[in-house]
Order: sequence, then C-alpha cells, then structure tokens
Amino acid sequence: MSQPVKPSKARPVEPSHGLSRRRVLAGASAASLVSLSAGCGELVLPGSGSGSTTGGPRRSAVLLPLSGQSAELGQRLRTAATLGGGPGIGIEIIDSGSTAESAVAAATAAVAAGAEMLVGPVFSAQTEAVSQAVRVPIVSLSNNASLAGRRTFVFGVTPAQSAQAILSIAAQRGLGDVATVVPPGTFGAQSAAAAERVGTALGLRVRPTLVRSSAEGLVAALQASGPLPKAVYLPAADATLAGFAEALRGQGVQLLGSTQWSSLDLSGRPAFRDAWFAAPDPLRFAAFDETYSQVAGSPGGIITGLAFDGVELLRILGQAGQLSVRGLTRDNGFTGVVGPYRFLRSGLCERGLGVLKVGAGEFSLIGSTSV
Repeated sequence: MSQPVKPSKARPVEPSHGLSRRRVLAGASAASLVSLSAGCGELVLPGSGSGSTTGGPRRSAVLLPLSGQSAELGQRLRTAATLGGGPGIGIEIIDSGSTAESAVAAATAAVAAGAEMLVGPVFSAQTEAVSQAVRVPIVSLSNNASLAGRRTFVFGVTPAQSAQAILSIAAQRGLGDVATVVPPGTFGAQSAAAAERVGTALGLRVRPTLVRSSAEGLVAALQASGPLPKAVYLPAADATLAGFAEALRGQGVQLLGSTQWSSLDLSGRPAFRDAWFAAPDPLRFAAFDETYSQVAGSPGGIITGLAFDGVELLRILGQAGQLSVRGLTRDNGFTGVVGPYRFLRSGLCERGLGVLKVGAGEFSLIGSTSV
C-alpha cells in the first residue's frame, strides 16, 4: 500500500539556531513550545486540549513488549508512556510480550476488559496478528506502511514520510536531479520506492536506484549515465552509510538522509558536513527528549516520542468519547512531540517533519513539512 504524495508541503526556513548537542534529538531548549508543568512533571503540548467530554474518559490500552527478547525496548517505551506520572485515567499499559501470540493474548484481554482502541503493538508480525484477532482500531508503532488497513493505522515514521520531507526541501532548493543509494534489504527497498514516488510527484529527475553492499565503485556507478547527480539520498543509517558518505565527499553532490540519521553522532565527521536529513522538528522534540533523558538516564530517540504521542492520542480521544476510526481521522489531525500528524482513512499517516543541516558540531533547521 503506497503512501500518498502531496507535491507542495514544504515550508522553507532560513538557517537559524544551532543545536549544539552531539545527538540531534537530545538538546536545544524549547520550553516555549513543549514544556513541563510546574510541580507535576507533565509534558504539555500546544493545541493538544482534549475538547469536550462525554461523561469522562473511555477505556483504551497501550501494548508494549515488557517481557521477552524485546523487554529492554518495552521498558524504554513504558518510561515515555508514563512521563508525568502515568498514562491517564482509562488508559492501561499491557505487556504484549515479544511474539505474535503474546501480542494477540494481550490485545484480546484488553478488548474483553473494555478497551475501545489500542496503541501498539510495536512489531509488524504482532500488529498483523492482532489486527486479525480484534475489531477495534489499532494504532501500530511499526513503520511498515503495508500494515495499513481499515482498522489498522501505522504510526511509525515511514520511509515515505522521510522521503516527502527531505525531497520537498531538495526540490525547493533547486536540486532537481537525485539518485538514491541503498543497501540490500527491506528498508532499502521501501526507501527507494518511496523516493521514486515522491520525487516523481515533485517533478524531480529520479535516477535508477543503486543497491550496493559497499562504497566500492560508487562514484563510477553514479557517473555511468552521465555527470553526477546534484543530490544523493542515503536513507539507511547502517554500516554502509559512512562508506557511502566518504566516497561522495568532495564530489560536489548534496548528501540527503532520512530520519534514521537522527540517532547518529554526526559531529566531527567531515564526510557529513553540510548534509541535510529529515528529523522531528527539534523545536517540538527537544524538550521531550531532554525530559525523557533525565528520567531514563539516556536519550530515547524517535520511538519513545511516538509512545508518548500515542498515549496523548488516547487521552484526547478518550476524554472526547471518540475512540473510533472517525475520531482518529478527524480533519484537523493532532500535534505531538514528534510533530504534527493526521491519519488517513487508508490507515496511513501524514506527518510533518523538519530538515536539518549538519554543521561543525551543531545542526540548523533549514525547512519543514506540514500536514
């Protein structure tokens, strides 16, 4: 199932404040946008009021892998989900385990106890199994867009969302000729397909994707059909990324990256100097990640922000008596610490992201996309 493309959604921003921390998503004061309420440690989002209530909150549940091989991840997500003292009245956090069978057991128990909507599970196989076992809306924390369906909504940051953000800014900046280089594997294939769809819709010349396990011969391969492209998109932040970036250093091409780059320490790495990559807008995300880091002892990354936003989503819809597909797909969408987002009837999610430029020990916000 493909992600919808809207060609003109980018908002240019001139380079402004630098983000001085080594990790992109672990710094920069943003208290005016996302702040802690005095005395209670609760994160407050602008414009996230619950609206009218209909007899108090309804019941819902968050499914997290608190046991099994993914228990460490589950505990990190639980920390995010309970910032401010707990998920809220009517919202229960349930251990989904790390297998499809344990997730189904958790989901069916939650629904039997009255849950009208589920946030989670985290993994694709769990989400697929749960969607077949229950008949309530599911907001999966997976980023696998193929899971989207009539009652299953994909909340993870997808390859299409990264491509939409970074290629929109590239188009605005006149980088009309783009090549995508990915390693073998599912994420690379999904990212390449998304870049082709989005780039074509934006009017870019999108060259055939190069799938490579190493940087050997990369420049020659890019020159096989003529001069080097103006930009090269490297969405995968795995072991191949540093080699790809180093091979392209000094070649006069603009490096582009996905939200996967957000978890990397890019400071002091010359090959990434002046590169652009998609990321949660730091003005929204930084205060959350700072608060999470103080509680957990280490930065959490994008997925912990999604867990926090998922709980806030349940709180808003539960208090409004709208734990339903109709509530999820409301026209004005939602505002979260990862950024603004809006669910579509297809089960996909439109998401606004920022685009950051790598500097000498800091990062500048150069643009953003909206929903």
